[in-house]
Amino acid sequence: MLSLPKTGLWHAYRLRWKRRRFLFRIWRKRKELSLSTDRTAQISPDAILAFSTVRNEIVRLPHFLAYYRKLGINHFLFVDNGSDDGTAAFLAEQPDVSLWTTTHSYRLSRFGMDWLGWLQWQYGNKHWCLTVDADELLTYPECENRDLRALTSWLDERGEASFGALLLELYPKGPLQSATYVPGDDPTKTLGWFDPDNYRNQVHPYYHNLWIQGGVRERVFFANEPARAPTLNKTPLVRWSWRYVYVSSTHQILPTRLHDVFDLEGDSKVSGALLHTKFLPIVGAKSAEELTRGQHFQNTALYQDYHRRLTENPDLWHEGSCRYEGPAQLVELGLMSKGRWV
Repeated sequence: MLSLPKTGLWHAYRLRWKRRRFLFRIWRKRKELSLSTDRTAQISPDAILAFSTVRNEIVRLPHFLAYYRKLGINHFLFVDNGSDDGTAAFLAEQPDVSLWTTTHSYRLSRFGMDWLGWLQWQYGNKHWCLTVDADELLTYPECENRDLRALTSWLDERGEASFGALLLELYPKGPLQSATYVPGDDPTKTLGWFDPDNYRNQVHPYYHNLWIQGGVRERVFFANEPARAPTLNKTPLVRWSWRYVYVSSTHQILPTRLHDVFDLEGDSKVSGALLHTKFLPIVGAKSAEELTRGQHFQNTALYQDYHRRLTENPDLWHEGSCRYEGPAQLVELGLMSKGRWV
């Protein structure tokens, strides 16, 4: 049975104190970060910023940076969590990157959100801030013609401080490790397929955000426990205030008014998608490493089985898979919305 959302003054009071506790936690966790490359003096008052925690992402980063530079990101703030594949050295060479490093626990930092929270607190205030993983590429209606400056200016004009997106998981046709990918290439050319229609949503009973589940990971890995399937709703783009804090990745944010990013009763809200490029051929090796490190999940038994199955080179494609063609296709399928943006 679906729980009714908690409301009322007492619930609002509890959320305020939760936000304050997270902010205090972020302040304490700042000591785990070491500044490696500081180019934050380049950040102009109107700069659009990107924040990301990475570990061993040298394969993805060339395209990631090129993609977001073209989309309109002015400066990147990265936390490198103990990479040993050249990721930190590569990022330190980039002219629009500031870099911090840490070898502390990713899991005990709320999966990097404490570290990024400190950087957002220090540098993000009053800026539009995009918070994404290295395997997430933001797309939205007309993004080929209208960059993030155009989108955020339009959101500012409407008094909207946040922007929502569906995490859309892309995958190849055939066994994962049989696909080919060259670093720097567009990963959507390798991961050309997605699940178009097996999604469901409800209002989260505590945080009041639209809670979306489904997609390929539920179909393949969590069919017997769909309630445990990964959360697919995100609020990755926010006009930041030092008072804001992410709760669980970018799935939830406080204060909860920033969750007003999807329109359940009409089409007035513009929304996007985060193209999730997790399933590149390197996913088997990364999952094998994660089985040893245990830094990406809380429920050990459930997610150990998930990572173990990824090491077995599965084929995620099925007859209902849809070939990815671009943002207009996602609007037509109802996976993101133009709203009144175009």
